[in-house]
Amino acid sequence: MSDIAVQRRIALDYYPQQNQEKSNWLERTSEATFKAPFSFVVRRTTTRLKSIIPAVERHAKGLAQASDDELRCRVNKLRHLLRHQGLKKELVAMSFALVREISFRHLGMRHYPTQLMGGWAILNGMVAEMETGEGKTLLATLPACTAALAGIPVHIITVNDYLAGRDAQLMSPVYTALGLTVGAALADTDINERRNAYRCDITYCTNKQVAFDYLRDRLLLKRYSSHLALKLADANQANQLQDKLLLRGLCFAIVDEADSILVDEAVTPLIISRPGDTNRKQEIYERALEFARILDMGVDYRMHLGERSIELTANGSERLKHLCVDAQGLWSNTRYREEFVSQALRADCLFHRDQHYIVREGKVDIVDEFTGRVMEDRSWEHGLHQMVEVKEGCEITGENETLGRISYQRFFLRYLKLGGMTGTAKEISAELNSVYKLRVARIVPHKPMKRRKLPFTILRTEDQKWTHIVSRIRELNESGRPVLVGTRSVAASEHLVLLLNDAGIENQVLNARQNADEAEIILTAGQKGRVTVATNMAGRGTDIKLDSEVLQLNGLHVIATERHEAGRIDRQLFGRCGRQGDPGSFEAITSLEDELLLRYTHSINRHLVDRLWKITPAIAKPFAHKLTNAAQKSAEKKQAAARARVLRGEDNLEDVLAFSGLQE
Repeated sequence: MSDIAVQRRIALDYYPQQNQEKSNWLERTSEATFKAPFSFVVRRTTTRLKSIIPAVERHAKGLAQASDDELRCRVNKLRHLLRHQGLKKELVAMSFALVREISFRHLGMRHYPTQLMGGWAILNGMVAEMETGEGKTLLATLPACTAALAGIPVHIITVNDYLAGRDAQLMSPVYTALGLTVGAALADTDINERRNAYRCDITYCTNKQVAFDYLRDRLLLKRYSSHLALKLADANQANQLQDKLLLRGLCFAIVDEADSILVDEAVTPLIISRPGDTNRKQEIYERALEFARILDMGVDYRMHLGERSIELTANGSERLKHLCVDAQGLWSNTRYREEFVSQALRADCLFHRDQHYIVREGKVDIVDEFTGRVMEDRSWEHGLHQMVEVKEGCEITGENETLGRISYQRFFLRYLKLGGMTGTAKEISAELNSVYKLRVARIVPHKPMKRRKLPFTILRTEDQKWTHIVSRIRELNESGRPVLVGTRSVAASEHLVLLLNDAGIENQVLNARQNADEAEIILTAGQKGRVTVATNMAGRGTDIKLDSEVLQLNGLHVIATERHEAGRIDRQLFGRCGRQGDPGSFEAITSLEDELLLRYTHSINRHLVDRLWKITPAIAKPFAHKLTNAAQKSAEKKQAAARARVLRGEDNLEDVLAFSGLQE
């Protein structure tokens, strides 16, 4: 959709959003297969983005000498031109020049040429891939201000409330100077405060909050299956409805940490629900767990670690039938008892405390495996959450009744205009293009990179790995260099902390239990001699400032204690060092017993490498590294397949409910 068409749609539509197009999952999948031609297009696109730099410089001439009143006059003139002519390149360049000058006057920060390229890429419906530390928070003001001046409401979407609130506050002087309003729609604000935030020209919010608020609006709009139905509603009805709606539609989204939001979190649909049937007694879940613990793995059931699923064998079904021979109610029904026991097996065998969830204040809180953060108010479906609650001795919650659902893929495709930015997108460029029609523009750092990659180390056993990690941390700590150590789970981070404490190495920890102190912990992680142990969250979006003395010591050193299921997450962790031309280095220290290999490699292959290791370690190690890389590739393929299943499932649901309009 052209920019003029977007502006016209916003001016005329009651609740502007992209029309739902019939999806073709086969076309999307085929499109994702052809990566080489797409990469060529990306390189050509990035070259063209550089043309915005001289255009901005032309319009910047004389701005430094202009008074504030003169700048306001220029902004008002630009606003008029943008609203009548659209986001033409020359007008965008004029806007970027004004935003850059105002930013320098009010924040003391002037956008780099690379940030100008990134802003132009986002306005052109791309994902700007920029190294961590390249100033994406400031970059976002360029497309956000330009679109808002053109009359397009903007949502700047990021991964957590802290970043959304922080960025809105930090950048507000720029928006205010341009005559724009800015708000933050956060989880801890009431519904009226969020509604007011969405009424602003620019709204900072999280992906979860804006998607759930959209679903709440869809429930209100349920009776109106089309734009025409809204138009036919009388004025009184329309005004009453508009007062209750949270959003003004889905106009333009700038997605920060786009890989995390658009890809990693797209595996599970978003569901808005209300407390449902609470009549199922706790003893039902307890009994399911009792039966599950009687069954024998390999004989009565098989575990598929990669898919995190359980499959009852014929022997298991027969044994369960025998156990329930005298049972009444649902236990006499083959389907129900097998579903309950399968979920009990999953809860008991595949979901682990301090890895997939934490227990605090008697409540089970899910931990996002990709970000390491607690997923507030989320629960697993189909009784799994209740099984985990019983397993942990918590009070069970009722299974929820679904009122509306949507996947992130569907949600973001409904924006009239979409762009994003992240530090890691090249690995998923084909998927972003095939699903969201977003091209990736790789933008080089504004300063040469000084980050050094050290050889990756792999050990035979997990105990050997932890011993080596503690020794390596001690060595670096004694030299005065700060160290950031990344772990995959809360349990692993706390295990390492115990080892460091026993070794007399002072440290601080950042995981789902300390998420409230995330910014403070990360801000001090660059101090001399500081050791910080962190899960995947690792302060994503927060700068690690280095002391001047640390710069002389070769900067921050990052250690990964496991490889992640996506190579992008490894890159995000490693990107915490060597930011904006600072020195830094990174390495990975892993083992053959890490979860990645246990879940995504065949036991025979691991056994062969282990046997070879016992005979000639020097020969075994290269094979171990190849096995690890293969496991990561396998994990990435399975995750991509899971996202495709979500989208394919919604295609099927759309077919079934086609007569009702929008599906949720």
